[in-house]
Amino acid sequence: MHTTTTLSRTVMWALLGLVLLADALDMIDATVTTIAAPSIVGEIGGGPGLIKWLGAAYALAMSVLLVVGGRLGDRYGQRRLFLVGMTGFTLASALCGLAPSPVVLVVARVLQGAFGALLIPQGMAIITRHFTPEMRRTAFNLFGPLLGIATIAGPVLAGFVIEADIAGLSWRPIFLVNLVLGTAGVALAARLLPRDSADRSTRVDGTGAGLLAVAMFGTMFGLIEGSETDWGLPALLSLAVGAVFLLLFARRQRTAADPLIKPSLFRNRGFVSGLTVGLMFFAVTNGLAFVLSLFLQQALGASPGSAALGMLPLTLGIIAGAGAGMGLAGRLGRNLILAGMLVTLAGGGWLLALVITSGTTVTLLALAPAGVLTGIGMGACFGTLFDITLGDVDASEAGSASGTLTAVQQLATALGSATVTTVYLHGGAPDHAMTLAIITVLAVTVLCLPLLRLLPRTTAVHSGQV
Repeated sequence: MHTTTTLSRTVMWALLGLVLLADALDMIDATVTTIAAPSIVGEIGGGPGLIKWLGAAYALAMSVLLVVGGRLGDRYGQRRLFLVGMTGFTLASALCGLAPSPVVLVVARVLQGAFGALLIPQGMAIITRHFTPEMRRTAFNLFGPLLGIATIAGPVLAGFVIEADIAGLSWRPIFLVNLVLGTAGVALAARLLPRDSADRSTRVDGTGAGLLAVAMFGTMFGLIEGSETDWGLPALLSLAVGAVFLLLFARRQRTAADPLIKPSLFRNRGFVSGLTVGLMFFAVTNGLAFVLSLFLQQALGASPGSAALGMLPLTLGIIAGAGAGMGLAGRLGRNLILAGMLVTLAGGGWLLALVITSGTTVTLLALAPAGVLTGIGMGACFGTLFDITLGDVDASEAGSASGTLTAVQQLATALGSATVTTVYLHGGAPDHAMTLAIITVLAVTVLCLPLLRLLPRTTAVHSGQV
């Protein structure tokens, strides 16, 4: 049985800061290699394959283990898993920063994602269990905008850090800084986290987790290997294995006594629609951010610091869009997501027109307004899409649904960095490659629009679920 501790308001605010720090570290590190990739490959080699795996390895480990991370917290205690996750994440970050070769770096990124998957669900569970309803609502309202900002802030901060060339270490400080932040996080967690009792009766479906891991790795490896080898037999076999194991995982969820994902969720039309839209939209928008940074550096010749400045309008737009979304979600509901996607399409269309007309002579200043507009649309969706998706979910399914959505967001990051980057890297001349990448983003976003009518009309908070 779990015990619930009554906390003072001051301690709740401190815990909220700790949980937000952990989540921000996760989202920043998920995308920090976006601008850093060319510098990393230039120093330790690895070529286009490493560029794709830098983000995909992290997000793949995160997406698979997030599904079981919450269950492990229930079984062994949230406090213990939070400390293990934060400590492991910090050590894996150090290994990233000291990596001498592409293989070591990719392995370290997998370890970062794996420990992050143990860490992130515990913060949500601690807030749910120990916060008052008012503080819980405040916490959940802060998560969407903060994580949307952190997703894009990672590349921007990385660009400035690489440009500064701290102690002659080039890209390495973008990971080594986590030694400071992670150590502080572990110390705060040891002091602040309420003690809880483990529930050893909680079962974790290891078979289901294994099937999901093989399915996701097969799919990701097939996508990346296929783009490297012109879709040879190994890539096609890997994709086929991924598909087969995904079907086996789905079957397992229907027959397992304690499934990782409650099968009843997939009978909820609004949830399935939101899951699908989230996977598609987060994939292409994360992919757009990745290829935009590559275009700025490889095609326009921008330094990492200049590329960071070039990404700043997109970041500012996301901040503005997420802030506006917080105030409008209650009144507009799912219509806010429609508006956000239409604005994203307008901004993306503007970027496309600039690339078609100016090619590699386009300036960062000319790209800025289109970047801001695109970011506003993305931010409006980032902050509200999953809140709306949970609008019709039963309270007893909320934990499983939330964990599934978070895992899908991480999986979307992996798919986006792999697929949209593949389109860009195999698109020929830089201006033509960027054109194809933007068209891909716009096309997938358009495909999302019909599904929006199937979403719940409003958020869980405004429909009385929370």
